[in-house]
Amino acid sequence: MRANDSSNTQSLHYIVRSGIAGGIAGCVAKTVVAPLDRVKILFQASSPDFQKYAGSWSGAIRAIGQIYTENGARGLLQGHSATLLRIFPYAAIKYMAYDQVELILMPTRESQTNLRRFSAGAISGMISVVFTYPLELIRVRMAFSTRSSVPPQGVPYRPSFVLAMSEIYREGSSIPKASPSVIPETTASLFSRFPILKFYRGFTVTMIGMIPYAGTSFLAWGFLRSHFIPPPPPSSDSRARSKSNPVTNLIIGAASGAVAQTVSYPFEIIRRRMQVGGLTRPDRWLHWGETVRAIWNSRGWRGFYVGLGIGYLKIVPMTGVSFAVWQWSKGILGV
Repeated sequence: MRANDSSNTQSLHYIVRSGIAGGIAGCVAKTVVAPLDRVKILFQASSPDFQKYAGSWSGAIRAIGQIYTENGARGLLQGHSATLLRIFPYAAIKYMAYDQVELILMPTRESQTNLRRFSAGAISGMISVVFTYPLELIRVRMAFSTRSSVPPQGVPYRPSFVLAMSEIYREGSSIPKASPSVIPETTASLFSRFPILKFYRGFTVTMIGMIPYAGTSFLAWGFLRSHFIPPPPPSSDSRARSKSNPVTNLIIGAASGAVAQTVSYPFEIIRRRMQVGGLTRPDRWLHWGETVRAIWNSRGWRGFYVGLGIGYLKIVPMTGVSFAVWQWSKGILGV
């Protein structure tokens, strides 16, 4: 099958296989770093049970130890079921969209530029967020819940996907609509008429943050591959891809993740605070400016990089595994 044959590369069969390859890559990568992912969410969202551990690598290890002592292995994977439910369609859509956008913006190897690589990554990332953001919000709520985040009921609290979804749906139902100090009436009426919007807390900052994250990630991926992987023979098809091994893909993917994480991390901090706003401030609807001011007033500029160390510890292997498994899966599926 010729790679530059649009009837093949844009066919439903090709697109489905491309999506499956991306979904597999995302699930494998997320499972590898699931315990670190939960600890990072607890740090970013300033969980009162775990703030004493924030700010150091050893603190992350101690936090993992506390979670394991209190809840066992299930505690380390709390919220992971929602993660997998979200990450498969998210990664599938992202990588599938990237394959298609890359085909449009960079149909030949000679047409590849850093701006086009960045644009292709940013566009694919934003498309995936639009369709999967509610699942991300539910996953964050499940991971954020600890013993002190819910009233004691005399029984162990294990948040489920359905329970988290139900709590989000009910949030704000008791807030007076006419109280401008809590939430503008127009916003209250919107949430009353369209409850689905409650599942998009922090959506705008996520979309804005996705541009530098996905864009930089795919930019670094394409740039490093073009410099460290030999091009295909001149006699081959102009769209033919260079041969690379899993170790090379793993290293290049890890480096891409590190660069993308550094660029976009402040947006991630703001997003996490907004996502858990219904739990930490049930009487208010937190917005962009208010969230940024709260972080700045609390810890200054360092507040926007809380948990960055554990972010590297998580993102570097996760992105490396994701890109490597993506390429491997595409080879297996003949994409």
